[in-house]
Amino acid sequence: MIRVNTADLQGRTFFVTGANSGIGRALVEALAARGGAVVLATRSEERTRPVLSAIHSRYPGARAQWVSLDVSDLTSVRRAAQTFLASGHPVDVLVNNAGIAGTRALSADGYDLTYATNHIGPFLLTNLLLPRVRESSQGRVVNVASAAHMMVKRIDWSVLERRATPKRSGFADYAVTKLMNVLHAKELARRVGGTRVTTYALHPGAVASNIWRALPRPLQWFGKLFMLSNEQGADTPLYCATAPELATTSGRYYDRRREVRPNPLAEDEALAKELWARTEAAVA
Repeated sequence: MIRVNTADLQGRTFFVTGANSGIGRALVEALAARGGAVVLATRSEERTRPVLSAIHSRYPGARAQWVSLDVSDLTSVRRAAQTFLASGHPVDVLVNNAGIAGTRALSADGYDLTYATNHIGPFLLTNLLLPRVRESSQGRVVNVASAAHMMVKRIDWSVLERRATPKRSGFADYAVTKLMNVLHAKELARRVGGTRVTTYALHPGAVASNIWRALPRPLQWFGKLFMLSNEQGADTPLYCATAPELATTSGRYYDRRREVRPNPLAEDEALAKELWARTEAAVA
């Protein structure tokens, strides 16, 4: 269960992608309940408005705002970051939460939609918002990954290349993107070492969230029977984003609020550096 200590997050701002449904929505509601200011970065204002209304009615005085962001579209990522930075608002914690699985589509930039949404876009967004996160007294970057990354044996780098035609990206592709989330948090921790910024990757549990929206409806319905609620799924992201005891820890991987060993590939420094270089080239 999500633990609440009212108003202990007063004065801190949390920028959360994919915050209009699923884990993201449960997370911003939990943060607002504790006095945190929340930025809901989503594609649809229409679908986000009810979430903002619910936050404002439940927590009068809560600071909650919407930012237009399609994390799979690099132009949208640049525009969102530029607009937000120009507003002068702080970012203490960036939570890269938006994700998708089981797609058969290309992003606006010609990348496989699963890779664009789960890794390439969040990588660029993190780089663009990092200067603002560095201004925080205790900045954090939290990547919502998955235990699915444990099954990956290797990365085929062609997945970070532009394509002309889409192909079905299945569970194996989803798992690779989640390994990329863990590697990204590790390499970012190395690069910001010695600053006030710390990074985390985590498994939220198998959650009945909107991430499975690209799968056929009967499969979505059946799978969700065995999954955690969004509130339960938001518990470990909430822990990584707020726990005072993690303030001096960086680049680690968490499950059920505990640090656990990730896939050995996630601890391969050369692989993390190569992923960084190849993703940098993709977003250039």
